[in-house]
Amino acid sequence: MRSKIVAGNWKMNNDQAETSNLIDALKAHGDFGTTRVIIAPSFVNLAQAVTLTADSGIEVAAQNMHEATSGAYTGEVSPAMLSSVGIQTVILGHSERRAYFGENDATLAKKVTNAFDHDIDVVFCFGEELEDRKSDNHFNVVKSQIANALFALPAAAWFKIVLAYEPVWAIGTGETASPEQAQEMHAFIRGLVQDQYDAVLADDVSILYGGSVKPGNAQEIFSKQDVDGGLIGGAALSAADFTTIIKSI
Repeated sequence: MRSKIVAGNWKMNNDQAETSNLIDALKAHGDFGTTRVIIAPSFVNLAQAVTLTADSGIEVAAQNMHEATSGAYTGEVSPAMLSSVGIQTVILGHSERRAYFGENDATLAKKVTNAFDHDIDVVFCFGEELEDRKSDNHFNVVKSQIANALFALPAAAWFKIVLAYEPVWAIGTGETASPEQAQEMHAFIRGLVQDQYDAVLADDVSILYGGSVKPGNAQEIFSKQDVDGGLIGGAALSAADFTTIIKSI
């Protein structure tokens, strides 16, 4: 049975003290039940976050990693480095990585393989731009991003994958896909996985919605059959908002 997951991507926010304070505030809210809760602080605060969340039930993920195992890649971080500080999950393919840093399907396929080679789970992000949605090309874009990066993987690898659909036009814009639009795309995504592999695998894959989820809309979005949680941006920086979103599931 697939997991219910709420993941907070902190992006380039929170220094060491702010990281500690936010984690303490989240821990103060107590048990989140069966929901899998993930936070993704900046690289420099990952080790601290792992220590602070020990025995709390909160998992810590990295926001990115390099596709190479090691080498002359100034400023980059390898999967072995992440593992050495206790990281077991990495977010890959986020729309900001694609847009600002030129990451493409081929690069992301290498990153995914490298993560798995180091026993690191992947939250894999994908989604369409506004022009894709307006031109009715959004299904083709999503299919291409998933297929090019993930469909060469054996079925056994999928137990280490969480999918995160990001309608790019709804990130940081105040716009949000309607719950019906989210469900339509999530059902389409699950169908793609089923067609490539089988129905059992597709039904086991958690698919998160990542487009401006807030306390006021989380419950309605999460109520949809194929929406298994959220990848949260700005609202994850508030312990109160993030906790409300977690409890909405």
